[in-house]
Amino acid sequence: MTLISLARRGRAVALLAGALILVPLVAEARPGGGRSFGSRGSFTRTAPPPTNTTPGGAQTFQRSAPSPSMAAPSAGAAMAQAARPSLARNMMMGIGAGLLGAGLFGMLSGSGFFGGLASFAGLLGFMLQLALIAGIVMLAIRFFRRRSEPQLAGAGAPFARQGHDAPQPGAARMGGFGGGAAAAQPQPIELSGADFDTFERLLGEINAAYSNEDEAGLRQRVTPEMFGYFDEDLGENARRGVADRVSDVKLLQGDLSQAWREGDTDYATVAMRFSLINALYDRKSGRIVDGNATEPQEVSEYWTFLRRRGGGWMLSGIQQAT
Repeated sequence: MTLISLARRGRAVALLAGALILVPLVAEARPGGGRSFGSRGSFTRTAPPPTNTTPGGAQTFQRSAPSPSMAAPSAGAAMAQAARPSLARNMMMGIGAGLLGAGLFGMLSGSGFFGGLASFAGLLGFMLQLALIAGIVMLAIRFFRRRSEPQLAGAGAPFARQGHDAPQPGAARMGGFGGGAAAAQPQPIELSGADFDTFERLLGEINAAYSNEDEAGLRQRVTPEMFGYFDEDLGENARRGVADRVSDVKLLQGDLSQAWREGDTDYATVAMRFSLINALYDRKSGRIVDGNATEPQEVSEYWTFLRRRGGGWMLSGIQQAT
């Protein structure tokens, strides 16, 4: 194998490894990262009704903490679920070790994937093999970990103050909740202009707190469930050596999807189309890993807020518009 062919193959491996390693980073950009997680009380298993802002509706939640109205998994199922991440991790580590061993054998024997390390191109090829193996193992571990998680079902324009004509929570939809006799009956409620102003303010404040990695600020504005998801993402970013920065958040359009009360807790799901500037930076060099530091992007999401009696609104769920 000639030096030129080795160099070409090395460049191909580098591009593939870079693409594989970048995939998890792109998926985690901005709060929510393009995913749907959180809860909506009795409507957690149900996608919110479409609105004028998002006529295509929304995704159901991909991750959600169990609520009292949801059946708890059996002990055997819980043990199997807990075992899956470690099993997948051990399996992929074994595969990675085997591939690495093959590369080391090639280095010593002069065969291997790229014909050993008989030349500088061979050394480069071997190093690129290591990067490719690391990317594959990280992707596989992340994939199996996600599979093991519970799977449940004009600029500056103000919110539309009236609710959408989609059906509000009521007796006609009670059959789909799955709650027991003790579950609180959802009742439609009316929201005020101050409520919509609060939702718009929280949109900016939560993005700012996430961008600044301000855990105290997030705790004040989101439910413990949502804080756990955000904190997990921020911890993963820190481990990867990147920082997710969000700025210039502007609400472009928004309207109400649902508003209801369960016991002493009010819920409101609003559809929002907003713009923001989002870029992922390398913590050491300051280099942009993904995104754009100057060009805004538009996002359409459903945000659900809850307010317990005597308290303020807090974010309890984010769902992507379809």
